[in-house]
Amino acid sequence: MFAELLCGAVALVLYVNTLGADFCYDDSRAIKTNQDLLPETPWTNIFYDDFWGTLLTHSGSHKSYRPLCTLSFRLNHAVGGLDPWGYHMVNVAFHGAVTGLFTSLARLLLGGGLWSLLAGLLFASHPIHTEAVAGIVGRADEGAALFFLLSLLCYIRHCTLRGHAGPWRLVAWFLGSLGCAACSMLWKELGVTVLAISALYDVCVFHKLKLRQVITLLYKRKNVHLLLNVFLLAAWGAVLLACRFYWMGNKPPNFSNSDNPAADSPSLLTRTLTFFYLPAVNFWLLLCPDTLSFDWSMDALPLIRSLADWRNFHTVLFYLGLLLLAWFGLWMHHAAKGKDTNGKAQHYTNGRNGNSNGHSYQYNNHEHMNNSHTGAHINSAQNGTKKHYESRTPLPTTENVVVFSIGLLAIPFLPATNLFFYVGFVIAERVLYIPSMGFCLLVAVGMRSLYVRLRRRSFRTILVYCSATLVLLFGVKTVLRNRDWQNEEMLYKSGIYVNPAKAWGNLGNVLKSQSKMEEAEQAYRNALYYRSNMADMLYNLGLLLQESNKFSEALHYYKLAIGSRPTLASAYLNTGIILMNQGRHDEAKRTFLTCADIPDENLKDPHAHKSSVTSCLYNLGKLLHEQGHQEEALSVFKEAIQKMPRQFAPQSLYNMMGEAYMRLSKLPEAEHWYRESLRAKPDHIPAHLTYGKLLAMTGQKTEAERYFLKAIQLDPTKGNCYMHYGQFLLEESRLLEAAEMAEKAARLDSGEFDVVFSAAHMLR
Repeated sequence: MFAELLCGAVALVLYVNTLGADFCYDDSRAIKTNQDLLPETPWTNIFYDDFWGTLLTHSGSHKSYRPLCTLSFRLNHAVGGLDPWGYHMVNVAFHGAVTGLFTSLARLLLGGGLWSLLAGLLFASHPIHTEAVAGIVGRADEGAALFFLLSLLCYIRHCTLRGHAGPWRLVAWFLGSLGCAACSMLWKELGVTVLAISALYDVCVFHKLKLRQVITLLYKRKNVHLLLNVFLLAAWGAVLLACRFYWMGNKPPNFSNSDNPAADSPSLLTRTLTFFYLPAVNFWLLLCPDTLSFDWSMDALPLIRSLADWRNFHTVLFYLGLLLLAWFGLWMHHAAKGKDTNGKAQHYTNGRNGNSNGHSYQYNNHEHMNNSHTGAHINSAQNGTKKHYESRTPLPTTENVVVFSIGLLAIPFLPATNLFFYVGFVIAERVLYIPSMGFCLLVAVGMRSLYVRLRRRSFRTILVYCSATLVLLFGVKTVLRNRDWQNEEMLYKSGIYVNPAKAWGNLGNVLKSQSKMEEAEQAYRNALYYRSNMADMLYNLGLLLQESNKFSEALHYYKLAIGSRPTLASAYLNTGIILMNQGRHDEAKRTFLTCADIPDENLKDPHAHKSSVTSCLYNLGKLLHEQGHQEEALSVFKEAIQKMPRQFAPQSLYNMMGEAYMRLSKLPEAEHWYRESLRAKPDHIPAHLTYGKLLAMTGQKTEAERYFLKAIQLDPTKGNCYMHYGQFLLEESRLLEAAEMAEKAARLDSGEFDVVFSAAHMLR
């Protein structure tokens, strides 16, 4: 347990500097704006919505079904609200736990010496994990990894107990493995791949079968127990995937071409060459994590369009190395004496002494039969240690560990390869969290093999120091990379080198939130320089120009945004508002109506779209109301209420409904909607004023005055409140009090014509 605790502690220490970090990048949508985290939202919604809070069966859903991860976010929210410290603390704790479990797995494969410790330390310190740990949404990968390892360790325990324990105990461990696999998938989709890893362990590590023997096993139907276990694992995987596909509406997700440009390419050659190249890039990030980025979409990795592209050489080199490792593990035979690299000079064919039937739980050695501990003598010449370790079964050979490590590296990565379905990213560093376990095992077993072949003590000492240096370099890089995730400004600045379009655009949003308008505008223009058709950036630049009162320029960029993405409802909304304020009412009406008719099918964020559509209808109804078309206005307001998403703040809409009914002299209906507005937002000042006017009209003078005074109390700096109260006092012939309110109103809102004119009227 010492190695597990040490590696877990190292993992915690390396990520201590993330505890003070803010929410970054995807954290906002998954946590800050996710309605499923709020206490007023039924917690059962988590099991019907995707990771981002969109209904899973919706055509625009990301289809990322991770209810256990979302549930953990909700618990975080219940305990500490939106304080990021608690979320980061849980992430760091998860990484420590995963590191400890992985070190335990490495000890089962490499023994309890230096090399399992090296594997654990490599995993604890690898910089590729920064996004998964420092980025709160990376908890999906951490949780999946935690249950992935629990499932695998349960299955390994099941294997070691065969022939030594009763059937119920075997079944319990097996069912535990299946249950943890299901939990892993409910944290993140790739967790289901642990079933394939368990089968690989059973076949290639526990039974020590070579490829030829596996084929013979299938052909001659030998070892029914092994075949049955593999069949049950495959069947459970099929059941989980079928349920998953059914639950998301039997439809795959849709992604934009900027998320995964290769998937959108019409050229089969381009898609093929690029998709074959991406695993090589991911492996290079594991091997040399020097250049990391929060986002690799768009043109961060240019497409490979021809065979002449020099990057194809990297692809060939990567797959050639992978095949050589696979050949070493699957085809290479042991030496004539059967001497394993773990120091046991015994013949184990298919997991049994002198027998080829593959029953690994039947050894001729009596110590294995009576479930006692068997000494696995691991001498210093062969595993690099001088200690004597005990284990129930001999350690697997180097070839076995290599095969298992390749499987652990490749199989969990398969869902991200675009081989079975297109994914919504080019490269995502957090996806490498589980595959990196295979990489760390490969490095450790490679170091062990090299140590065995080095005869001089000085060379071995140098190798150990090199291993320690590698861990140290990884640790330093991790700590430095954590600093980039402290806040969004630092994160986006760090990504400019890799993905300038996305980084500059997001940086512009941050600078705008800091009221650095000129810098934000320049950042948006930098983003558009690298990618001129980004609808979001065109819209953001238009919004910034609108807030700077550059309305003509803002309209130009809104039109460009709509041209790039005709379904961008927020661009229609702001275009209509500018046109309405410029007195171009007919154009504004057409714009609002066009927006209202845009369906939310296949949109990434349907909630935001519905909010913009509702706002368009609200502004259209308000325009009709001001033009005296009350019946039409009410019809539009009712349509807005029907299309309104649950996170939309409806108080202004309800208040305008009351205003329209009041103009039609339908006072009971008006009172109902004023009350609804105040119920939605008890401190909504316009509803206090309009409801006060209604109460005054119906003779409830005392109650009306209470609402006017409440409005003034809510915002004593708002001249409009004093003006409405002054008009009420004027109607009550309380002239001196009315004049006093009028003077306050005119002093506070001296630039508002209506307020100043009313004040002059009252004073007269």
